[in-house]
Formats: sequence, C-alpha cells, structure tokens
Amino acid sequence: MSRWHPFVTVATVVERAGRFLIVEEDRGGPETLFNQPAGHLEPDERIRDAALRELREETAWQVGITDYLGMYVYHTPDGLTFHSHGFFGMALAHLGNELDPAILAVHWLTLEELEALEREGRLRSPLVMRRIRDALASRFYPMDVIHER
Repeated sequence: MSRWHPFVTVATVVERAGRFLIVEEDRGGPETLFNQPAGHLEPDERIRDAALRELREETAWQVGITDYLGMYVYHTPDGLTFHSHGFFGMALAHLGNELDPAILAVHWLTLEELEALEREGRLRSPLVMRRIRDALASRFYPMDVIHER
C-alpha cells in the first residue's frame, strides 16, 4: 500500500521600500511565472535554514528572517499537496552569487505589479499573494513556534 506524502516547502516574503523580492521562473510553459524565493526542504535540513538557502540560491540576497507567517496548505489542480512554511524577512546585502538555473530574473515588484500578474495568471500559486497579504496585515508568529530537534 502506498502512503500519501505532502511536499514540504519554504517561501519568504521580503519587502523593501514598498517592493517585494520576487523571482521569475521558467516552468516550461508558454509564459514565465513569478514566485517568492521558495523551494523544497532537503533531508536533515531545518526549516528556517531551508528558507535562507533558497533565498541565496534563487536571489543572491542575504536576508534576515524575522518572523514566521505560518504553514500554508495548498492542493494543486493535479492532486499534489504542499505544506509551505512562510517566512518574512528583510534584505541585508546582495551577495552576487550565481542564481539557480531555473531562475530567469530577480525583481523588486510593487503590490500593484504583483496584482496585475495575479490577474494575468502569472503567479506560481495563489499562496504568493496570500503570503504577501498576510505580511502586509502583520499576521506574524514568533519564530519559536517552530519546534525542531
């Protein structure tokens, strides 16, 4: 018998001067998609460490994660389930390292620009705007709500 396993992912909302750190990804479709820096948890990796790693790999930014937005459960149209841990942080320094090959560009977009992409269906998932709206509403949890090892 096969057991169901959700995918565990992380994503971080980073806001600076009214703009949000967003990556543009090639997902193999006719148009590129936009997402927060995000990715899968690796074996033996702590959740916060995964978020910091994804930020470095996908944006070349060093970010100070300050708050936990919560766990978002997303069921894709093709039947997959993601448990996505959302974080909020502030940009500290641009590191200049090479980006993950799936990342075409890194953008600092306004809320209005993101809402236009949402209307066009160009966001990776509905969680992109949900996390941003939660951050704008200051729906934060202290980091110590995550209990690991």
